[in-house]
Amino acid sequence: MNPFVYSIPTDIYFGAGQIERLGEVVKAHGTKALLVYGGGSIRKNGVYDATVKELRSHGVDFVELGGVDPNPRVSSVRQGVALCREHGIDVILPVGGGSTIDCAKVIAASVKSELDPWEIVRHPERIGEVLPVVSVLTLSATGSEMDIFAVISNPETNDKLGVGHPKMRPVASILDPTYTCTVNAWQTASGTADIMSHLFEVYFSNTAGFMQDRMTEALLKTCVEFGPIAVKEPGNVEARANLMWTSSWAINGLMTLGKEVAWTVHPMEHELSAFYDITHGAGLAILTPHWMRAVLNEKTAPKFRELGVNVWGVDPKLETMEIARLAIDRTAAFFRQMGLPATLGEVGIDESKLAVMAAKVAPMIKGAYVELSEAEILAIYKAAL
Repeated sequence: MNPFVYSIPTDIYFGAGQIERLGEVVKAHGTKALLVYGGGSIRKNGVYDATVKELRSHGVDFVELGGVDPNPRVSSVRQGVALCREHGIDVILPVGGGSTIDCAKVIAASVKSELDPWEIVRHPERIGEVLPVVSVLTLSATGSEMDIFAVISNPETNDKLGVGHPKMRPVASILDPTYTCTVNAWQTASGTADIMSHLFEVYFSNTAGFMQDRMTEALLKTCVEFGPIAVKEPGNVEARANLMWTSSWAINGLMTLGKEVAWTVHPMEHELSAFYDITHGAGLAILTPHWMRAVLNEKTAPKFRELGVNVWGVDPKLETMEIARLAIDRTAAFFRQMGLPATLGEVGIDESKLAVMAAKVAPMIKGAYVELSEAEILAIYKAAL
């Protein structure tokens, strides 16, 4: 295990009714807020009204930025930055899922910078002052409510890039699982796949981390237990609560501490979303089993054996390679059980842009669990057609 420094300075307010703390939390960080949200679902489920009530009751002025897309565009970031500068905003308040929070983070990192927001995304080392972000989560998936990362799309260049900086971690987040009970089956399943993919990315590492791996397995088992329940019983608050808390812990840094981690499947999926604007979690569900099969060999089989025995309950008496293959098969079957696609064709993706995607991914995954060449990445894409 490698040396590390541990700090997660996000204040979490978890549970039903925690929105009643929002006004005081926001006011502790500013008096003029940019309220960021997506397509308007928060107006239908009452979260918008509750948020506005809290802000007004605590004397917090606010300006709205609505319409943030599921794969947030840099154009929305630029619009938010302009609003912040025009109205003297001092705190950013995203209310929604990971896309909304990601957009808010990059707005917060861009307001005080002379750089265009896309340059901020491309060069996070140049981030300076960042406005405080207070989030209200309505979808369990990305873990953006407690991590340092954001992912932004640029349709003009067909790029979808991740950016991370410690200053972008939210200062506080409201996590009320009842707010996710109106999330439909597709988004619930896709969110679960995203959570699991975050965990797979850190689980498959060339650095030992016994304690983190056992915790990662527990979080994966939580997804396996409660994902299908949330899909079938959307109002099951216990299932929603377990998924919400797992979402936060899957990517807040704890599972990564002491390990060398270079993600592979996420960069590959970002290319799918950049070119075709598909749901992120669905793309991950398609690619993950194919990546697993591509990297399975005598050296990696013991790790897949751990996954098979400790997460999927495969008989440990079986031969290692057989357990490894069963682990991959059960991962694929689980995503199918959740109603997610298994091939790129199911989401309208053909072979036409795969070579371009592979060329863009290859430089991003140096030092990965299994390093892949451009040709090997292309082969995984083709296997997923």
